[in-house]
Formats: sequence, structure tokens, C-alpha cells
Amino acid sequence: MPPSPENSPNAVISEQAVAAAVEAALAAIAAAGDTAQLKAAKSAHAGEASPLAALNATLRDVPADQKAALGALVGRARAQVGQALAAREAELAEAEETARLAAEAIDVTAIPARALPGARHPLSTLMEQMSDIFIAMGWEVAEGPELENEWFNFDALNMDADHPARGTQDTFFVEPEERHLLLRTQTSPVQVRSLLDRGVPLYVVSPGRVFRKDELDATHTPVFHQLEGIAIDKGLTMAHLRGTLEHLARAVIGEGARIRLRPNYFPFTEPSAELDVWHPTFKEGARWIEWGGCGMVNPNVLRAAGIDPEVYQGFAFGMGIERTLMFRNGVQDMRDMVEGDVRFSQQFGMVV
Repeated sequence: MPPSPENSPNAVISEQAVAAAVEAALAAIAAAGDTAQLKAAKSAHAGEASPLAALNATLRDVPADQKAALGALVGRARAQVGQALAAREAELAEAEETARLAAEAIDVTAIPARALPGARHPLSTLMEQMSDIFIAMGWEVAEGPELENEWFNFDALNMDADHPARGTQDTFFVEPEERHLLLRTQTSPVQVRSLLDRGVPLYVVSPGRVFRKDELDATHTPVFHQLEGIAIDKGLTMAHLRGTLEHLARAVIGEGARIRLRPNYFPFTEPSAELDVWHPTFKEGARWIEWGGCGMVNPNVLRAAGIDPEVYQGFAFGMGIERTLMFRNGVQDMRDMVEGDVRFSQQFGMVV
């Protein structure tokens, strides 16, 4: 730093003092990395409190014969610092402008992204929607293994040893056969597992994937989905079954839907019925459509799960999810559901 103004004028204003002030100013200007740092350097070395300003202020105290020479010395120094500040300010402003433009640049020649967003499969969405209907009624949702034991899939459901479904022509058995393992043909084993695990009273629906030896065509697939339900309690009747299915039909298809029950035979229910639904907005005209099977749970199924059929009764039902999607949403070919073309799923959006 130069000597303070209180000293003699020749000691305060000298070539060495001016040169030192200029050198310090030029070094600070060169070290400024952005306009904010340059502003601080300008205040310190060219402002009112800077060394050059202090030297300039002492010119009034120097002898008259030295004023011109010393004034020219200080003036050149201040001009040099001012020019350096202006040059550095322009340099930094240009650099910051270039950086900002580069950050905001948009390459209009870039190849657009061709990856299309995915979509949830309508079968998953429909299964969740149907499950939510039962959750709203106080039911539970249960799941079970897809690789199932033969006892749960057939024996516990009152299916005889010579039932056609137990043959290798209809069912995928897993070797070795003595392990009695198979890919479940229905989600009904979850009902038996629920009775054993949760006891009674029981209100459970079981959505999931099942497997049968069908050829893949417009109306069949070897892998498909079902939603089955079982209710076991004291005093349940066919009237409760019908009311439950009426509510399900209206919630899934629309307020104009209604159901009818046609007598049929299933080994795990007695009495049993085919479930038809009246579809008022079917694209080919309002009509009855077969939807699934149902009935009162066979006492033998209750006994297999350790439930006394003299105390507890209940009903069960089941329907295919693919079939529901086909007649409700006008899907013509079941193969569209399994081919993995995202365009099929995108048309349904997030709500089926």
C-alpha cells in the first residue's frame, strides 16, 4: 500500500506508489472470474476508497510546480486501470452471454424421441376394478400360488379322481407326477386355502392367472385370468348370491345390467348355476351373455377345509376377466390381449 496522505507529498505520490497501485489493480481485474468479482475489484481499486483515489486526493497539497507532472502520473494510472476494467468487463459479459445461450440452446435438427410411453394392460386394470367393488362391500382379496398341489386344485373341491380336468389332455402337470403338482386350472384353490388359513366367517375374492391346455385363437388362450369369490357364514342363501352378483354386474357393466341363473352342475357347488348377464349396450344389440358359474358351496368342500356344513353355509362364483373385457369393451380377438402390442393397451388409458 502507498504511504498515507499525512506524509509529505513527494512520499505519497511517486512513480513507485502509483506503479504499485496499478499493479495491484490489474492483478485483481485479471483474477475476476465473473462480473460480480469484477465489480468488487472495481470498487477496491478504482472507487472512492481505492489507493489511486487517495493518491489523486493528495494532489491539492503538492507544490504548484509539481502538480502537472504528478497529476499526469496519477491520471495515466487511473486511465490504465479504467481501460483494463472496461476490457475485462466486455470479456466477461461476452463469456457469460455465450454460456447462457449454450445452456438455453434447442437443437431443432435433433432426432425426436421415438420411444412411446407404455400403458397398463386393461386386464390388470379390470381385475383391480372388480376387486375394488368387493373391497367396498367389506370383502378381502386373497392370492395363492400358480404352481398348485393337486389336492387343493381338485380333491378339496370335490372333483372325482376320474374327472376329465384331471387328465394330462386338459391340465399342465409338472414332472415328476408323484409330486402331484400342476399349474392351477382355476383360482378356486385360493378359496380352500383361505378357509384353512382364515377360518369362518369368510368373504374373499381371488383374482389371478390360470392355465389350461387350450389352443390360442380368437376366443381361447392357454393362459388367462379369473376372478372367483367365496362367502361362508351362518344363514347365507342363494338370495345373497344373487344380490351380490347383481351388484357386481351393475358396477362392471352399467346400471342397466341384470343377471339370470340357469341350473347347471359343478362338483364344488350344490345347487349350481350358469351366470348370464343382460348387456343393454352390447354393440350388436342388447342380449344375454354367459358370464360364469356359481352356486352354494358343496358341503364336501366345507368338510375338506374342516368346516361344519350344518353350522356354516355359503356361496361361490367365478368369471373370466378376458371374457368380461371382450363383451364389455368390444374386443373381437383374444390374441390382441397377449401379443404385447402397446397400442392395444393405450386405447384403454388408465380406466377400462
